[in-house]
Amino acid sequence: MSLGEHLREFRKRLYFAAIGIVVGGVGGWFAADFILDALRRPIYAVAESQGRVATLNYDGVTSAFDLKLQIALTVGIVLSSPVWLYQIWAFFVPAMTRREIKYVLGFFLSAIPLFFAGCYAGWLVFPRIVMLLTSFAPTDDSSIITAKIYFDFVLKLVIVLGVAFVLPVFLVLLNFAGVLSAKSILKSWRVAVLLIALFTAIATPTADVLSMLLLAAPMVVLYFLAVGVALIHDRRKNRALAQAATEPLTPAAAETLTPPHG
Repeated sequence: MSLGEHLREFRKRLYFAAIGIVVGGVGGWFAADFILDALRRPIYAVAESQGRVATLNYDGVTSAFDLKLQIALTVGIVLSSPVWLYQIWAFFVPAMTRREIKYVLGFFLSAIPLFFAGCYAGWLVFPRIVMLLTSFAPTDDSSIITAKIYFDFVLKLVIVLGVAFVLPVFLVLLNFAGVLSAKSILKSWRVAVLLIALFTAIATPTADVLSMLLLAAPMVVLYFLAVGVALIHDRRKNRALAQAATEPLTPAAAETLTPPHG
């Protein structure tokens, strides 16, 4: 394909992705009131259990409209993720080999449900985090929570857990593709833990250490689960290579048994 054809293909994929986000955003607009009701429940629980005043507040004339629009856009991006992820996939597929297509397709088919699972886990966890963090306020004080800041808090928490569920799949993909061996992944566990800590420190909704630890712990567990899957895969591949050492292989079979780098 020429440069012009690539640009036209990119424009087409961008249009399809934008249409998917807009359609999802329309659904998110109608679901915004339901989402706001769900967001208020932890605040009501704080007021009831801690015996204090806790309210969700808007600090401007357009704040309520802006928040509803932000919720609609966020829901649109999440709901349309299979659409725009497929558009990215479709744009790069012509430049990939058959083996690369197989691995990347497996990554997308597993990453999308895991991302949704991580977002759902974040949605289940955030009420308890709200209860925990607001409990540090003195009993004589009121908790006046700005609506936009509160939504950003929940959004970051949900997205971070969604990404945390996907990262181990990316490591397994690199291992299956022969880019990383399980031993190299395991040897880098100290660096991985440090990067996870830095990531959660930047992306955590609040600046406190407790929230960072609550987000980092599942990411570390999932990292070591990915190491376990990679170890099993490498052992099977090494056994297959040893068995095939004395047997003739077809070119396709030899390609699948390429040992991992590192």
